[in-house]
Amino acid sequence: MNTLWTRRALGGGALALPFIRTAAAQQTLEWVAGSLGGGWYTIAAGLSALIKDENPDLQIRVVPGGGLANSTRVNRNQSQMGWGIDTFAAAARAGEEPYSEKHEALRCLGTGYSPTEHHFLRRADGGPTDMRSILTQKGLRLACPQRSSTDEMTLQRILKFLGTSPDKIRAEGGRYLTGSYADIGAAYSDGQADYLYAALARPAAIFSEIAQGRRTGVLTEFPADVRKHLIDRYSYAEGIIPAGTYPSLQSGDVPVTMMDSVLMVHESLSEEVAYKVTRTLIRNKGQRLTSIHASMAAWNPEASAKYQGVPLHPGAVKAFKEAGALPA
Repeated sequence: MNTLWTRRALGGGALALPFIRTAAAQQTLEWVAGSLGGGWYTIAAGLSALIKDENPDLQIRVVPGGGLANSTRVNRNQSQMGWGIDTFAAAARAGEEPYSEKHEALRCLGTGYSPTEHHFLRRADGGPTDMRSILTQKGLRLACPQRSSTDEMTLQRILKFLGTSPDKIRAEGGRYLTGSYADIGAAYSDGQADYLYAALARPAAIFSEIAQGRRTGVLTEFPADVRKHLIDRYSYAEGIIPAGTYPSLQSGDVPVTMMDSVLMVHESLSEEVAYKVTRTLIRNKGQRLTSIHASMAAWNPEASAKYQGVPLHPGAVKAFKEAGALPA
């Protein structure tokens, strides 16, 4: 009986060993995204599920974040992965405004994952109709995302170019509200604000909801000199919100400023993990990525691998070379 018990115990232990090894091998990463309700958070959640489906040993936890703060969070390895904006990630790496130190631990898995258009919505029932007149009027009631976001930083740059600021808006009897996307969308819909500014991949949920709600509005184009200033001074890009994106908010194409998303990682992330994540994204380009979010429809590995603002992680280099997106 002792011999039989020993054999059974050993047999049971042998059967259990693979499960013990699998559990021990599973790695949990943190991905800092954007605000709840925003495109970044939605995309990160969808990609995390896709990555886990193809790589059961990887578990990714998505947490809220913001475009400006994410670079610092990843650089300090508080989150191993994070969304960033191409121009701001490059500035963080170089230690340039708005960052005070070089973020030398930043690496990336490429860019172009989710082009981000800047949306500026005005009230439809009166008031000025062009951006310059709107933002320099007295009594302006404006809502935008929280401080430390790339949206709000860009808005401040526009205000400065136009000779105004949040403090001046308030001093002249206006309102400069900041909060989550859900909060500022509600503020506009409830009439607490007459203008709404946000940078989101189209179609953005809050603008789609406003388009179907009780208080609509009109998407307002960015003046050519504002776009040129942001491009020349801060390396933004030209963008368009195509006609029909939000049918009740626009009558045609709306010229705007645009940024793009870069997937940042900490330099200590293993080459194997970085390779697996990048390989999964490459394998699923096209319809599968588009099903997670429409903004990823045009993602191109060849263009993604050419980003120079932050060095590619060695694991990403391996995956891009394997796919032919970089020279072997």
